[in-house]
Amino acid sequence: MQDLIDLVNNLNDQSIGFHSSQENLTMDSRNATCQLMFHLFAAFAEFERNLIQERSAAGRVAAKSRGRLGGRPEKYGEKDVEMMKALIDGGTPIKDVAERWGVSRTTFYRYWNVSDLITYET
Repeated sequence: MQDLIDLVNNLNDQSIGFHSSQENLTMDSRNATCQLMFHLFAAFAEFERNLIQERSAAGRVAAKSRGRLGGRPEKYGEKDVEMMKALIDGGTPIKDVAERWGVSRTTFYRYWNVSDLITYET
């Protein structure tokens, strides 16, 4: 919020007006009412952001207590990983294996500990 206030104050110092189309608010540094409204809107926006963070954190705690860990479910099963390992051990380049399963090579490296799957780089 302080960054926004500083930005608007800098604009006002340079005789540049500020207009927020979402709040339909024009900031004029010579008008005390406009300054008050701007600061109120900024404070409410910060308050709303903090509420969202608190509710999100509470939701994660509640989900965890119900046994949900969050994140996406695993996309590939044991059979998929075994087939990938067999292809890589057979000399198929990681790029080709990743393409076959519809992921990028970077995702492939990130998703699996590649050192467990391969003994050499192709």
